[in-house]
Amino acid sequence: MGRITARRPVVRIRGSHETSRPDTLVVEEPLEIRVNGSALAVTMRTPGHDVDLAHGFLLTEGVIVGRDDIAVARYCDGVDDQGQNTYNVLDITLAAGVPPPQPGVERNFYTTSSCGVCGKGSLDAVRLKTVHSPAADDVEVKASVLATMPDTLRKSQKVFDSTGGLHAAALFDTDGTMLVLREDVGRHNAVDKVVGWATGEGRIPMTGTTLMVSGRASFELAQKAVMAGVPILAAVSAPSSLAVDLAEESGLTVVGFLRGENMNLYSHTHRITR
Repeated sequence: MGRITARRPVVRIRGSHETSRPDTLVVEEPLEIRVNGSALAVTMRTPGHDVDLAHGFLLTEGVIVGRDDIAVARYCDGVDDQGQNTYNVLDITLAAGVPPPQPGVERNFYTTSSCGVCGKGSLDAVRLKTVHSPAADDVEVKASVLATMPDTLRKSQKVFDSTGGLHAAALFDTDGTMLVLREDVGRHNAVDKVVGWATGEGRIPMTGTTLMVSGRASFELAQKAVMAGVPILAAVSAPSSLAVDLAEESGLTVVGFLRGENMNLYSHTHRITR
């Protein structure tokens, strides 16, 4: 698994029994995303699928609207103390005619699962900013098909099996076929990697799909779904109130507490057939 996991010593206490042994941990490293040579953001991520991550981040931030807006993606010379390339700096060159990011997009700090803006103004901003609104998507998914998605996602989390420390996001077709899965230490990064994959595959907007996440459905994840044209966002845990508000305004279906045949439908419930 390379730089995705690392081995560290650990003392394990199980009742009165104590042992010392190596343990497998998920790697967390910074990725600096540059656009046309200028730094845009730094995110703490699990290495792997970095181009997908950058493409997804740029699309959900409104910098690009599809793969044709990207000319080149390449790693820069970020080196460690031994002079080895860390592959932690990625520069995206936009296609000719694509405007550079607006000044408000730059993030001169570490992005986390809690970044972003909150409040009514942010709801309006996302609704007006997206060019891939899911509102007109008339896709329907059977509740019985949704019920299969958490197990499919969990069984496909290979790195989680060895570390127990990763979030996952997966994209499903209407019949429950999993199209792609990405894991990352950050739930927002996992979603960006899925969106970035869809960008590279020319599947933006992501019509007729369900985006499944392994944790809660926060405002930021709902925002990313809306920006990518995802009609259904499903989570194994709860959504936030602001996520549901955004979903209601933007035409996004939000499903929470999806665990087997049990689920809560929070918005635009007509897409889920019983």
